[in-house]
Amino acid sequence: MSVRRLAPPEQQPKEFAFSKANLDWAKAQIAKYPEGRQQSAVIPLLWRAQEQVGGWLPEVAIRHVADFLGMAHIRVLEVATFYTMFNLAPVGKVHVQLCGTTPCRLRGADDLEKVCRKRIGDQMHVTEDGKFSWVEVECLGACVNAPMVQVGSDFYEDLTAESFGKVLDQFAAGKTPKPGPQIDRQLSAPVGGPTTLTDKSLYATANMLKRD
Repeated sequence: MSVRRLAPPEQQPKEFAFSKANLDWAKAQIAKYPEGRQQSAVIPLLWRAQEQVGGWLPEVAIRHVADFLGMAHIRVLEVATFYTMFNLAPVGKVHVQLCGTTPCRLRGADDLEKVCRKRIGDQMHVTEDGKFSWVEVECLGACVNAPMVQVGSDFYEDLTAESFGKVLDQFAAGKTPKPGPQIDRQLSAPVGGPTTLTDKSLYATANMLKRD
């Protein structure tokens, strides 16, 4: 993982404020917490601020959330720089988050990184058309389907360099690839189908008992 820093001053907007809809949403989130515990809403508010800006968190938005929750700016900055779900610089419309932790590395994340560098460029580089960017992130929680990436709210799993390239091709064509495993498996089920409790007579007995 590279050091996470805020975007340079020339990329930072001067102002930020929640839209009316997002302000109402933020107040509703804060209302979920007991009095004096409003700071617990910091992550959802940062996430909504990131969505409003267009996929990244400028410094002025971080400060706005801090003031909104009555928190010191540095405390909210610590949250924003710790979690890789928050992008600290502008990103492409298709922002690829590549899992770089051990299970994915052992299963081929290095090959996916090569595809990213070849087709997109260095980490957090936005292509000239503004469409693509990528970054390495910590575990995305789909280790059994390694290697995998996240784009938006979707996971693309069981990838190879070839299948990952096809996913990027579909995004480049303005399409949304089917998320989930990119091989013939159901979610996180064993590759090739079930490997245990395959004796159909077990289920026949269970059905007979149910009828009795």
